[in-house]
Amino acid sequence: MKIRSAAFLVSSAICAAALTTASTQAVELNPAAVVAKTPDQIPWKPVDARGIQVAVLQGDPSKPGPYIVMAKWTKGNHFSHPHFHPNDRFITVLSGTWYVGSGTKFDPQNSTVAMKPGSFVTHYGKQVHWDGAKDEDAVILIVGDGPATETLVAETK
Repeated sequence: MKIRSAAFLVSSAICAAALTTASTQAVELNPAAVVAKTPDQIPWKPVDARGIQVAVLQGDPSKPGPYIVMAKWTKGNHFSHPHFHPNDRFITVLSGTWYVGSGTKFDPQNSTVAMKPGSFVTHYGKQVHWDGAKDEDAVILIVGDGPATETLVAETK
């Protein structure tokens, strides 16, 4: 009986060690099938004068063709001013609260709609809008078709 118990304990320990070793070994993905980046590998640019930080995930927003960008609007009432883009843009709020306004009347405190995480927004091409962050950082994911130029529009009071 003791031999069976000892044998069971030894075999259980060997199985546990094998499972632990198998689960801690690095798995390599086939780069022809999958390319992945962890948050620390995402190439964020420095925060610009408008209070926005950008990371291009796919494509090149300055050229024709599809692109995917993450943008972080930093807290502190940082907003774009009324503008439009030539093409539609599809935006998902990933974290924080992102504020969206439309038209030429620029009034971030009274004329914006708060978009919480999980919200989805479409900026239609050639339609005037503006957006930003107030008291917390807001990270958004933007999918569009380039070039992603921005044309400023005169503000009204």
